[in-house]
Amino acid sequence: MRWWQKAAQEALQRVDNTTVDGNLAQIGGDVNGSTVVLGDLHQHTGHQVTWPVRHGRIPTLADHYQPRTGLPDLDTAFASDQTLVLTGHDNRQGAVVVSGMGGVGKTQLAAHHAHAAADRTNGVDLLIWITASTRDALITAYADTATHLHAATGATEAQAAADALLNWLTTTTKTWLIVLDDLQLPAHLTGLWPPHTPTGRTLVTTRYRGTALTARGRTTLTVDVFTPTESRAYLTNELADHPHLATDLDELATDLGHLPLALAHAAAYIRDQELPTPTYRRLLADTTRTLPTLFPHPDELTDPHTKTTATTLSLSIPLAEHLAPDTALPLLQLVSLLDPNTIPDTVLSNHHIAEHLATAPDRLRYGLRVLHRLNLLTHDPATTTVRIHALVQRVVRETTEAPTADPDGGTAVLGRVAADALLDVWPKVDTLTDIGVVLRANTTALAGHAEHDLLHPYVHTVLFRAGRSLGDQGLIAAARQHFHRLHELTAAAHGPDHPNTLTTRHNLAYWRGEAGDPAGAVAAYEGLLTDRLRVVGPDHPGTLATRNNLADWRGEAGDSAGAVAAFEGLLTDELRVLGPDHPGTLATRHNLAYWRGEAGDPAGAVAAFKGLLTDQLRVLGPDHPDTLTTRHNLARWRGEAGDPAGAVAAYESLLTDRLRVLGPDHPDTLATRHNLAYWRGEAGDPAGAVTAFKGVLADRLRVLGPDHPDTLATRNNLVHWRSKLDAT
Repeated sequence: MRWWQKAAQEALQRVDNTTVDGNLAQIGGDVNGSTVVLGDLHQHTGHQVTWPVRHGRIPTLADHYQPRTGLPDLDTAFASDQTLVLTGHDNRQGAVVVSGMGGVGKTQLAAHHAHAAADRTNGVDLLIWITASTRDALITAYADTATHLHAATGATEAQAAADALLNWLTTTTKTWLIVLDDLQLPAHLTGLWPPHTPTGRTLVTTRYRGTALTARGRTTLTVDVFTPTESRAYLTNELADHPHLATDLDELATDLGHLPLALAHAAAYIRDQELPTPTYRRLLADTTRTLPTLFPHPDELTDPHTKTTATTLSLSIPLAEHLAPDTALPLLQLVSLLDPNTIPDTVLSNHHIAEHLATAPDRLRYGLRVLHRLNLLTHDPATTTVRIHALVQRVVRETTEAPTADPDGGTAVLGRVAADALLDVWPKVDTLTDIGVVLRANTTALAGHAEHDLLHPYVHTVLFRAGRSLGDQGLIAAARQHFHRLHELTAAAHGPDHPNTLTTRHNLAYWRGEAGDPAGAVAAYEGLLTDRLRVVGPDHPGTLATRNNLADWRGEAGDSAGAVAAFEGLLTDELRVLGPDHPGTLATRHNLAYWRGEAGDPAGAVAAFKGLLTDQLRVLGPDHPDTLTTRHNLARWRGEAGDPAGAVAAYESLLTDRLRVLGPDHPDTLATRHNLAYWRGEAGDPAGAVTAFKGVLADRLRVLGPDHPDTLATRNNLVHWRSKLDAT
């Protein structure tokens, strides 16, 4: 039994046992066919109303209406609310609010329910369908219905007639359902909410999801895009007569973000154009095409999907501008350039964006929440992330223009502002517990939409940071490929001798070595050094940096003595050009000490690191990362020089400081724990080494992942010391 049938029975029982006073509408005695005379209304006006009454046009259901398995049935939602009314808890508004972004099928859900309620035999007595996009439309529809019911006798204005209808709904025993479709803002319903009665129900569809519509206990159903299973079922039905065109429906659904309206329009386009789905997907991926060219022409749209996908998705943008005129649209434009799946909200509240918009960070958050309430994006404060549908992004990019004074255009400015914000929130070192993966995805998306803007007038630093992030997380081959591609783009944009091009070559050579080709890295740095000397001269910081890396990779390629000689020559020039306390000079002294040890002089390495540590403590301070790194290497070479117990003591002291300064999950902290475990074993405690390596391995697996080179090194050492322990 549907809620209105049960409500009618309850109402009849009450009428049979209750004296009706005033203007309370009751079922009268004169019944001819489907004509029912309203009690007091008939007495005052002499008019008759033919029941059931239907006002407004219920949208046509889609040919292949797709049930939503994840949503409760609307009858169930209303029945739950009905129970509250019948038990006397009538302080609620008695409405179900269906909320979701444009195109997810809210109207279709409401229409499916309304068509059942409109059934002449078992349906409600009064059904009103109103397209509630404006307050005036609501008042006009209410007034028209009141006139039809002869409930507005004497009313000369639409508002008065609307009030008369609401009063009549409060007292009538007729069952009724009012559907308010596409409500834009809560204020449009101020004073116009239908009453909460046992025999009446209100169903609202809206893109708005703020608390204003959920007040007083209204039931809210959130409608999302189709599930993959629902998408496949829908497309299969839509293209059932064209099986030769439908070969990869799951992929198509993913491309369209499982948005029901987009799926409907895409299927129609595929059918009309006799276009194989893979071909359509290639067209869809072509960003030079706009959405209107990939869906049916507006003049070819029929019920129930009469608005284009682009129009549907963009309808809330003017509302957002109205509610947050200073921030909503610029934020939406920024979000349209980033990764739709996950955007850290710290990026969107970053000071670079606030400065660009000449506003305060709290206004950025206000604008972000407006966009969330209008379902243009989803902001989850609990996870501090923002998501947006990819088609909404595309509509924003294609239909809005960012105001700017920059001659290169709005995207150029916004693209670089977004890059500034991404770079600003990026941690210095990436681990799996950091947001590097998310920031890389956003940088990739940004580069895809604004590649030219990130390359001009110079290559934005965020592109270099994204490459280093790959290496930090052990994705060495990917880092090398990233810089290979970046070098190609930079050379094409600026030429072979541009500083940015030379810098990308520097990074590419480094990751070539890290990828297991030290000899290739040496060759690449030698070629780069020749060009650096020609373009910027011998004393340029870039030239000195290239010499540093060339010397280091010579050592890694097996020429420790050559590395020592190269660093000695470099140190002489850096002392002359940079001075003894420059960070570059101190770094060269560090590398020279290291390669002295690798060249067979561990005692010389210890002496050099001790001298360097004294100067770093004076220049940089005890907690500077470079100072801590020097202590790390000094401990190692103490052990190599024959003092494993001294190495253990030094690493234990260093670990305390690294935990305090860097935290337990920093790669450098994990490296110190790794070396401490190793020297415990060398100091005669293989059992302690095994226990320590087990702990390090567990944490490296968690922080860095199983394939990171550091994780693999720890695993190998654990095997080594287990075998040592077994042997003893």
